[in-house]
Amino acid sequence: MQQEIHQKNKNTYIAIMAGGIGSRFWPLSRVNHPKQFLDILGTGKTLIQHTFERFARLVPVENIYVVTANEYLNVTQEQLPQLPKENILGEPFRKNTAPCIAYISFKLQELNPNASLIVAPADHLILNEDRFLEVCTEALDFVHHFNSLVTIGITPTYANTGYGYIQHEGIEAIPSVYKVKTFTEKPNKELAKTFLSSGDFLWNSGIFIWKIKNGIEAFHKHLPEVHEVFHSEKEKLNTKEEKQVLEQIYPQCPNISIDFGVMEKADNVYVIPASFGWSDLGTWNSAWENMDKDYFENAVAGKNVIVFDTNKSVVHVPDEKLVVLQGLDDYIVVDTKDVLLICHKEKEQEIKEYVAEVKRNKGEKFL
Repeated sequence: MQQEIHQKNKNTYIAIMAGGIGSRFWPLSRVNHPKQFLDILGTGKTLIQHTFERFARLVPVENIYVVTANEYLNVTQEQLPQLPKENILGEPFRKNTAPCIAYISFKLQELNPNASLIVAPADHLILNEDRFLEVCTEALDFVHHFNSLVTIGITPTYANTGYGYIQHEGIEAIPSVYKVKTFTEKPNKELAKTFLSSGDFLWNSGIFIWKIKNGIEAFHKHLPEVHEVFHSEKEKLNTKEEKQVLEQIYPQCPNISIDFGVMEKADNVYVIPASFGWSDLGTWNSAWENMDKDYFENAVAGKNVIVFDTNKSVVHVPDEKLVVLQGLDDYIVVDTKDVLLICHKEKEQEIKEYVAEVKRNKGEKFL
């Protein structure tokens, strides 16, 4: 059965974006070993391993690519030994998602002009993988028939202020697919509540699907400066000159997201609303929400943790260390070999500020 699915999707490629540094999961996530390469939830597999295995059910392994920073090439190869080494691509500079997606798009177009592409982050949680793959198949079918850029929207369950939102038209373009009206960055609480009550807003999953030729056309129209530098050197992609060419291309690219650079400007963007147990795992609180919990709603990763009078806390400590906690409610406790973080969950959005303060006072040793 899976072989039949792979044969059907032989022109479909996956780009897993894995270049972020995950600073909101500090101190577990570090610059030299960020969250996509960690077992944040204590499942026995890292986030990028889960993402890879999910897509390996949809397409042949050789059609899966990982785009990451040059410094993460080795750890990616170690964690995904099934993936051909040449499918792990290094970016010389972090320039956000638009240059990353342009890179893989031009590279794949040279290999297969008929290709379709699914772009997804490496570090998201998806609990109902069967439903997720069904939605991906629906999206692939839609972009096969229409010149369109498709994103997957998550049906919101509460007024989350940490996600972007997508507003769609009230009438379906075809069953289960809607034309997108607006994109909104992370709203404040009141605006998020308004979005939720309106019924036509979805969480932005950051997962995109299109035929590569249509994606490249969107770059040409809406981010011509990015299109121009990749287009002018496209013949050198998939050759020994690729790495050197990227060193020249990337400094010329703006630091811009695909959402802001393309999706918000294009008039052929569609969204498929879906629910499949999704979280972007952007914060320790989101990890707590998705981890197994004890009777007092504590989520513990660590084999030697004992708690007293402690509730609704997330604890992530080394297995070999005995940790005894008393009197904590709604706390984050993260212990590593050189850093201990104890922080109230409601202050988790300030962890980035704590990291900046650490850098100012202690340099980059603890980052």
